[in-house]
Amino acid sequence: MKRTGRPAQTLILTIDRSLIRGLLIAEGAAVVLALTGAFGMDRAPLWLRLIYWCPMMLVGALWGVLASRLVEKHIDLDRQPWLMSAALTALISGPTAVSVWVVTGLVFNSDRALHLSNLSNYLAPVAIVTGTLSLLNVFLARTPVQTHAASADAPPARFPDRLPPRLRGAAIRAVESEDHYLRVHTDRGSDLILMRLSDALIELEGLEGAQTHRSWWVARDAVREVVRGEGRATFTLEGGIEAPVSRRYARALRDAGWY
Repeated sequence: MKRTGRPAQTLILTIDRSLIRGLLIAEGAAVVLALTGAFGMDRAPLWLRLIYWCPMMLVGALWGVLASRLVEKHIDLDRQPWLMSAALTALISGPTAVSVWVVTGLVFNSDRALHLSNLSNYLAPVAIVTGTLSLLNVFLARTPVQTHAASADAPPARFPDRLPPRLRGAAIRAVESEDHYLRVHTDRGSDLILMRLSDALIELEGLEGAQTHRSWWVARDAVREVVRGEGRATFTLEGGIEAPVSRRYARALRDAGWY
């Protein structure tokens, strides 16, 4: 998920789930690579291939988690999933290819394998494996960002402070992304502010709501009706505002009891 200002316990659970998912995908890939004898290892015994691939993919997954933390500061996961996948592949593949080259030579006791000219043989295969795993992790990670009502001892949401003077104190019903601006819908009307939705989602923590679409955040208490049609849903909000629910967010919102 994208970064939010969630309470620490919720954020830890989110990170843990993301990390566990990445590790499980990596270890599943390790088993597949071992069973298929990838990278010309089909002549080695299966037990040796498993010992080789499982730790190798585990380390790669941990490096991938770190790389994703770096990349997501500059690339919007929901708007640019393909670009994020490509950036992760580029960032992870180089160090991983070097690791595979070195460890292969050490594990299989091959001086020839450690010859620098053989490094190029690992670049394309490693990039393919890394790209596949990056796509899986990126698209599985695209879930709606939910914000939560502030507890009694928690600081209030920061986003309302950004409202123009005429809307200060108004109840926020929805936030809609329009190019580089956000249109904030309130019970006193709407207005534009210069901000990214990904940044707004952090500052909306303290108000109960959720991202319903890559371009929308909706306050939960503003929803008055849910309209379904052609596999999609639309929230009709107080004041007649209609907020779309994208398919990739629909199931998570249903599970959270939104409709």
